Amino acid sequence: MTEPAAQVAAGPRVAVPRVAAPLAAVPRDSEPCTPSAAHAIGAEAATAVAGVLKALAEPLRLRMLSAIAADPRGESCVCDLAALADVAQPTVSHHLRVMKEAGVLESERRGTWVWYRLVPERRRAVTALLELFAPAALSGAAACDAERREALVFMDPRVTRLADDLANEFTWIDRERVMSTVRESFTALVRSAQPTAHLVPLTERFARQRLADMSRDRASAVPQVLFVCAANAGRSQLAAALLTEISGGRVIARSAGSAPAGEVQPAVRTLLAEMGAAAEAAAAFPKPLTDDAVRAADVVVTMGCGDVCPILPGVRYEDWPVGDPALASEAGVAAIRDDIAARVRVLFESLTQ
Repeated sequence: MTEPAAQVAAGPRVAVPRVAAPLAAVPRDSEPCTPSAAHAIGAEAATAVAGVLKALAEPLRLRMLSAIAADPRGESCVCDLAALADVAQPTVSHHLRVMKEAGVLESERRGTWVWYRLVPERRRAVTALLELFAPAALSGAAACDAERREALVFMDPRVTRLADDLANEFTWIDRERVMSTVRESFTALVRSAQPTAHLVPLTERFARQRLADMSRDRASAVPQVLFVCAANAGRSQLAAALLTEISGGRVIARSAGSAPAGEVQPAVRTLLAEMGAAAEAAAAFPKPLTDDAVRAADVVVTMGCGDVCPILPGVRYEDWPVGDPALASEAGVAAIRDDIAARVRVLFESLTQ
C-alpha cells in the first residue's frame, strides 16, 4: 500500500492527520459568486440620502419637521415654530432654511411671515421617519430569539384550542376560515408583541373582532369607524377610545396600524386609564391593519400612516393630520388629545344626524 509522502520522510514513522486544503488552494472559479456589494445602494444615491439625513440630524429641526407635518393647515408659520424652543428667530429661520435646501420643505412668503410645508414628494418619507423610525429608536430591546421561540412553542397548543373553540362558536362562518383567521391573528400579533402569557387572550380578542367584521351587516348594524395610524400605539388608540366614550355605544370604534408597535405608548395608556374602563378596553393593544376591518367600516380615518389602506367602494375616508403623542411633551400630548376629541365629536355628529 502506498504511504502518504509525509510518512516516507526520514525519522520515526508518525501519523499525520489528513486536513482539508486551505481556502486559497481552491480555485475561485469553481465557487458560486454572490456579489452582495452589487445590491448595495449606489454611491450617488447614498450621497444624496446622507445629505438629507445630515440636514435632519438636529433635535430642533426634527421637532419643527414634526410640527409642520402634523399641522392641520398643512403648513406652519415661522412665528408658530419659534415657540418650540427658546432661541432667536434667525436661528429658527436658519434651521428651516437647511431643511428647505435639503429638499424636504418648501416655503412661501405672505406679508411679513414665511410659511413652510412639506414637499409633497417627500411626505411619505417624512412620515416613515417620524411615525416608524422615531418610536423604534426610543423603544427597548426585544426579547432574545431563544426565549421567543420557546414561548411560542409553549403557546401553540393553546392557540390550536382557541381556534377550535371559536370555530364551534362562529358556526355561520366556514370552519376552516375561522381556524385560519385565528392562526393569522396570532402570527400577526407575534410579529410585534412580546410572547407573554397575555398573547393568547389578545389573539382571542383580535380574532373575535375580525370574525365579527367578516359577518357584519352594514345595512342594519350601528355605524363602525376604523382609525388607522402607523404604530397603532397612540393617536388611533386614543381616537377609538374617545369615540367609544362620546358615543356611549352608538358607534363601534376600531383601530389598527400599518406597522403596529409592541405596546401602547405610556402617555396614551395614562390617558386611557383616566377615561375609564370602557375607553381603555376599546384600545388595549396594537393591532395590524386587515382588509376585514376596512370592509366592515363605514368610515376609515387615517392619521399619518401614508397610503396603506385599501380603497373600497361604499367606505368613507378621512385623513386627520394630528401630532404623534410618542414624540410630544406632556403638554403636547394633552393638546393632541384635545385636537382628536374635537374631530371625534364632529365625526360622531355626522354619523348620528
